[in-house]
Amino acid sequence: MSTASALEGLYPFLHGRPKDALLEHTALLESVRRKSADSLAAKERFYREHAEDVVACAHTLAAVYAAGGRLFAMGNGGSSCDASHFCVEFQHPVTAGRPALPAMNLSMDMAMFSAVCNDVGVRHVFARQLKAHARKGDGLVGFSTSGNSENLMQAFAIARDLGLRTIGFAGGDGGAMLRSGLLEHCLVVDTDSIHRVQEVHVSLYHILWDLTHTLLADQRGATKGTDHAVR
Repeated sequence: MSTASALEGLYPFLHGRPKDALLEHTALLESVRRKSADSLAAKERFYREHAEDVVACAHTLAAVYAAGGRLFAMGNGGSSCDASHFCVEFQHPVTAGRPALPAMNLSMDMAMFSAVCNDVGVRHVFARQLKAHARKGDGLVGFSTSGNSENLMQAFAIARDLGLRTIGFAGGDGGAMLRSGLLEHCLVVDTDSIHRVQEVHVSLYHILWDLTHTLLADQRGATKGTDHAVR
C-alpha cells in the first residue's frame, strides 16, 4: 500500500468519500509495523555506534557511587519522566541482591520548582537545587530530546563549577549539550523523531543501571578478596 493510499484511508473526509473501515485497519497495522521497525533500527544503530560510550558512562556512574556520591537527574516534560524513571531504578532496584542507591530527580519538588520559576525564571530551576544539594564527586544526568534545554545547560555549568561528574542524554545533533564542552559524556540518539529518541533513552538507562551494578559488584568482590588475602 502506498503512503498516499494509507493516508487517504485514515482521513477520507479530506478526499470527499466515506471512511473505509478495512482500509483504515490495514493502514493502522502498517503504521505499527513501520514505527516498531523504526524504533528497533534506531536502537540498533545507536548501540552499534556508541557501545564504548555506554560502557564509559557506566564506569562514571559506578565511580560516583563507589566514592559515596549521589546522582541527580533532570529533564523537562517527557524527559522529566525519564529522569524520574532513571532515579527510581537506582533507588528501588528490581533485581534481588542489588543495593538501593541515592538518586534524586530535580523536578520532583513542585514547591521548589514553582517558586524558582515564579521568582527568577525556569532557566534556574535545576541550577538552584544543585547549589543547595550537590557536592564534589556527585553525578548529574540530564535528559533532553533536542539537547538545547536552557535550564539543563545552566545546571551543567554549575555542575562543572561544583566538580560533579556529568552525563547527557540527547537526540538530533546533540544540540548545546554536545557542543558546549561542559559534559563529561553526551550520548546522542541521531534521529529527529522525539519518540525514537525517548525510546532509545529508556533502553539506555536500563542498560546503564545494569552495567553500573555489575561494576559495583565487581569492585566489592575485589575488595573482599583483598581483605581476605590480608588476613
